[in-house]
Amino acid sequence: MENGSPTTPDDGFLRALVEATGPAVRDSDPLGSAHTGAPAELRETVSAAVDALGPDLLALSHDLHAHPEESFAEHRSVRAAADLLRAHGHEAEIGVGGLETSLRSTAGGDGPHVGILAEYDALPGIGHGCGHNVICSTAVGAYLALAPVAERAGGRVTLFGTPAEEGGGGKETMARAGVFDDVDAVVMLHPFSHDIAMHPFLGRRQVEMVFHGVAAHAAAQPFMGRNALDAAVAAYQGVAALRQHLPPSDRLHGVFTDGGARPNVVPDRAALMFYVRSMEPETLRDLAHRVSEIAHGAARMHGCGVTLTWDSKPAYLPIRQNTTLAGRWAVNQRDRGRAALPPGIVPEFLTGSTDLGNLSFRMPAIHPMIAVSGPTGALHTIEFAEAAGGPGGDAAVGDGASGLALTALDYLADAALREAVHAEFAAQGGVLDVPGYFL
Repeated sequence: MENGSPTTPDDGFLRALVEATGPAVRDSDPLGSAHTGAPAELRETVSAAVDALGPDLLALSHDLHAHPEESFAEHRSVRAAADLLRAHGHEAEIGVGGLETSLRSTAGGDGPHVGILAEYDALPGIGHGCGHNVICSTAVGAYLALAPVAERAGGRVTLFGTPAEEGGGGKETMARAGVFDDVDAVVMLHPFSHDIAMHPFLGRRQVEMVFHGVAAHAAAQPFMGRNALDAAVAAYQGVAALRQHLPPSDRLHGVFTDGGARPNVVPDRAALMFYVRSMEPETLRDLAHRVSEIAHGAARMHGCGVTLTWDSKPAYLPIRQNTTLAGRWAVNQRDRGRAALPPGIVPEFLTGSTDLGNLSFRMPAIHPMIAVSGPTGALHTIEFAEAAGGPGGDAAVGDGASGLALTALDYLADAALREAVHAEFAAQGGVLDVPGYFL
């Protein structure tokens, strides 16, 4: 009897994680800040503006959620964000940095320049399973609340709409086009299962392996062939064997994209696509080298050639955290009743990758997590998409917009905070040549 259904994954490990981390989540002290931030008058003005924007921000979040668009095709989504900006009296430029669905709007005067980042691309099949509708609406709300007082705070704020975070690397494309050249720091958030001030995201490279063999009749003359599929299978198995020797944080996962056309022809072409992820730029570079060696070894085993194409879309670096700026986020979330956890409480292997990492090696950046689901909620699932469009996502819109607006305001208005933010960034190594790092 055939059974076409897969077995149901057991969620016992996730339930055990929740039980094990529960006391630490409950008892931990949120990240704090040694800095006072912006004057109370400006903070009250910005907070009131966020509250007044509430209905518009929820409408934007719901609209994006109901009309998900994939990477580089977010035409309706970017227009929705631009329309809201224009309705509140702000110019909105669509199509910056060579990307049709990018966005920029700027307010304020001379002085330090802080960017607020919006994402709005969705995932195929599951819509906003990463909650980018929340990311966009909180960023737009933070910008609209901060823009009227940015000059009084001593600087300038820009909202950047950054397409194609889900694998397309829109931020890196915009950065290479010079869009962020005059920006001093950037802030954004990401929906999650917990409120966390700083959570690691892995660097990520992608590689296409194309194996080249010799076609032959698989029955009459198989000895005259060189089987590209056998080489690809050996490479897949080699990568699988490598996994047991990796740090717990690293990830390797891939798929076959070509395995031949017919069983009676020895395949002369087979192909794989792998994502290679690691916690540090240095370990990502080393892991990529090891994967390359496996591909070349597999090709030699079967008398085939192999062509490796790395990063046809930009590589993602891990996030370089800025504790100083993240501390202000945690303080500002406290006023909204959220306790943003410090690092290490929620298991750090529950993560992915983001092109915000690339910007974080160019300038100070934060990427805090804001809870929209229960503790077992998993990104990139239909269930998480439902949470992002439900009451949890709605609550995060107002709280997140407030947190981003006040943290960006603190950066502009508090010179001592700003100096400490950049001193921390310099101590971590300063600006990295991101485009040239993996060459």
